[in-house]
Amino acid sequence: MKYTELRCKEVICVADGRRLGFVEDVQIDIPDGCIQTIIVPGPCRILGLFGRREDYCIPWNCIRRIGPDIILVEAKPDDCRVPRHKLWSF
Repeated sequence: MKYTELRCKEVICVADGRRLGFVEDVQIDIPDGCIQTIIVPGPCRILGLFGRREDYCIPWNCIRRIGPDIILVEAKPDDCRVPRHKLWSF
């Protein structure tokens, strides 16, 4: 599967049916060439004006099924949150 195909798939949590969003990035183990985690951006804050909340970093072993247009994951979304990197520092 190509990375561009992976980015077009929506990630859905099996436990509660929550739609987490679309894959934004992946972390790859360089020596093995295996995907370690998929990264899904967090939901927007108020009308998208104040940025986004924390991203979801979902380990590859939590993925249960990859379909033609969705990825089903079995992970608690609150346990997979990581802070977004700040691009601007004032």
